[in-house]
Amino acid sequence: MYSLIQKRKIVAILVIVSFSTLSIISAPAHAKMINTGEISKQNHRDLLRYRINKLIERSEVQKYLVARGISPEEAKARIDSLSDEEIENISFKMDQLPAGGDAVGVLIGAALFVFIVLLITDIFGLTDVFPFVKDR
Repeated sequence: MYSLIQKRKIVAILVIVSFSTLSIISAPAHAKMINTGEISKQNHRDLLRYRINKLIERSEVQKYLVARGISPEEAKARIDSLSDEEIENISFKMDQLPAGGDAVGVLIGAALFVFIVLLITDIFGLTDVFPFVKDR
């Protein structure tokens, strides 16, 4: 009987020591509420980074980068190293650029420029393109 009581004491002491050790080693969990605004901002930043990375994956952009001596992997690494503010600035500037470009305005401007140059050269007598410009 004495040995049974002695064994119980030893087991009880081991259990107490192990529980005490585990409670000291393990840190208590700290939970706090996450603001919806913070999650929304993080999702917005992730979306901006995704848009810029998708732009880098386009073949014409990769050709342009390679022509400038930048590999696509290096460009992705540079984008990943940008701060959130820089990503937002780049995305804002991308949104301000015209999509596709309108060639009609460029063609009209070029035609007008050529007309004016030929008209001036006709006035000075260097060319004879327009019949309505008379020699003096």
